[in-house]
Amino acid sequence: MNTSDIFRIRDASDFNSFSLELFRYQYHSNKVYREFCNHLNKTDKNVKDLYGIPFLPIEFFKRKSVICEGFKAQLVFTSSGTTGNKTSRHLVADPGIYERSFLSTFMTFYGAASDYCILALLPSYLERKDSSLIYMMNTLIEKSHHPDSGFYLDNLGSLREKLRALDKKNIKTLLIGVSYALLDLIAETSFTLNNTIVMETGGMKGRRRELVREELHDKLQKGFGVTEIHSEYGMTELLSQAYSKGSGLFKTPSYMKILCRDPEDPFHYQPPGATGGINVIDFANIHSCSFIATQDLGRVYENGSFEVIGRFDHSDIRGCNLMVM
Repeated sequence: MNTSDIFRIRDASDFNSFSLELFRYQYHSNKVYREFCNHLNKTDKNVKDLYGIPFLPIEFFKRKSVICEGFKAQLVFTSSGTTGNKTSRHLVADPGIYERSFLSTFMTFYGAASDYCILALLPSYLERKDSSLIYMMNTLIEKSHHPDSGFYLDNLGSLREKLRALDKKNIKTLLIGVSYALLDLIAETSFTLNNTIVMETGGMKGRRRELVREELHDKLQKGFGVTEIHSEYGMTELLSQAYSKGSGLFKTPSYMKILCRDPEDPFHYQPPGATGGINVIDFANIHSCSFIATQDLGRVYENGSFEVIGRFDHSDIRGCNLMVM
């Protein structure tokens, strides 16, 4: 397949056509995905539209090597995990596609990285290797070309001073961090930031009590003195991201789409605004699997925007007993 076609999607017709082309390619070249589809009696012969394409449960990335035949992993991204839990492994055949994806998406939603000073407060990610988020942020920081851009671990005092100094100089700044670290940053002080975007990537990682989005964003808005909290939606098993500029409503780039499945019937899709399981189509996953059934619960709206409202109660996605494959 021509990987450049990923980034040439113009409309829904293009998206649907490329989805079917990509399904046929991955059905024939990805053994894990093909066996999963065959168990469901879904093949390249009887899948006729996007809504008939099977979505691979995200759990497969914990137990199988999800990569198309003829490719070797140039990078391996791994997820964070608690003690005793297997972590996901995303075998990335072409890091260049990942870089093009996240740079293009950032440009679409925020403009050039060089327009910002980028401060990354991601301690739980820096403490481990092979994080796709760290890879992305490292590249964005490099491309910002700002002398104050960089990662912060435990030096919160220095970061507080830096934020105030940059904001006072009217320098456009992006502060991106995991939820618990952002809360730690405002625990002893508050800000009034006029030139700073505050973006959370989710995750308390067992460090703090889990908060619903509204409560988390309210605390962060008050602590940083901003009117909106931005969010990034991504995961180890994907090579594209969605962004929210406020109110928890995410939007996707043209090569990514969110569907909302019935929690009890994975081939029935919920109407706009109804709660269900989040399925992701990510064309940048061209050499692994582009059709992923996540463990997240959410709602998709008429205009394609979506929100994440939680996770399934059980560790395994309902209706999937095919992990013995």
